[in-house]
Amino acid sequence: MRFHNPSADLFVPDGLTPDAALARTTHLCIAAHQDDIEIMAYHGIAQCFAQPDHWFTGVVATNGAGSPRTGVYGTYTDDEMQKVRQAEQRKAAYVGEYGCQVQLGFSSTEVKSPNEPAVVKDLKQILEAAEPEIVYLHNLADKHDTHVAVALRSIAALRAVRGKTRPKRVYGCEVWRDLDWLPDAEKQVLPVSARSNIAAALVGIFDSQVSGGKRYDLATAGRRMANATYYASHGTDEESGLSYAMDLTPLVDDPDLVVADYVLRFVDRFRKEVEERLRLAGAP
Repeated sequence: MRFHNPSADLFVPDGLTPDAALARTTHLCIAAHQDDIEIMAYHGIAQCFAQPDHWFTGVVATNGAGSPRTGVYGTYTDDEMQKVRQAEQRKAAYVGEYGCQVQLGFSSTEVKSPNEPAVVKDLKQILEAAEPEIVYLHNLADKHDTHVAVALRSIAALRAVRGKTRPKRVYGCEVWRDLDWLPDAEKQVLPVSARSNIAAALVGIFDSQVSGGKRYDLATAGRRMANATYYASHGTDEESGLSYAMDLTPLVDDPDLVVADYVLRFVDRFRKEVEERLRLAGAP
């Protein structure tokens, strides 16, 4: 398998050949940055952990060059930071027992350009080799431009290969905007209670981010616990951690759907739910 960037990295923790490692994939996450996978797709990681018939593959689109840095990383150049983040992502793949970890090494500018075909071509290669049953993407209401761009490039790739392989479910997951605002009927509720020790370790591995000024480890655990506690107001908690996702499967099943229209319908339904509740409560 040949990728566009010479710096692209394909790592198989258990030493299987790359083709075989990708072919066994059942759950696949395509994320923008190193550590996004561990925040947004722990549901898939946990479902595959120590399971001989389920394998998780992670894909990171960008090279990590523009990440914020302080402390011991404060003087690192972009090139040095890329090496650090690539190594951290490999460590996470090993700890999480991923079947395969791919880092494509694109710049954020390249990913955000809808006229750059290389990103979609690389993703198509991976999807055709992996044929995943479940795919995790960034949600399309995320507030990070690169996250939304990677999700859009991923949907383009999924649509391009749908004649050869089509996942059963495509989730748009939480990172830079949570999905608590989705009406409950629209939420894809993903339990993430299992192996909290592994969940914590996976986010904590990214020391360049955590000790560099962003406590993603605490924030991610807090969000998952808050989702579980506040999900149902009239029942006890069945899970200690939940992640929410937006169902993006229809965008792959029907390539004629306009992405913006599809996403904004979620917003419209949220507005309608709020309006109806206000009316029922007697708001003038």
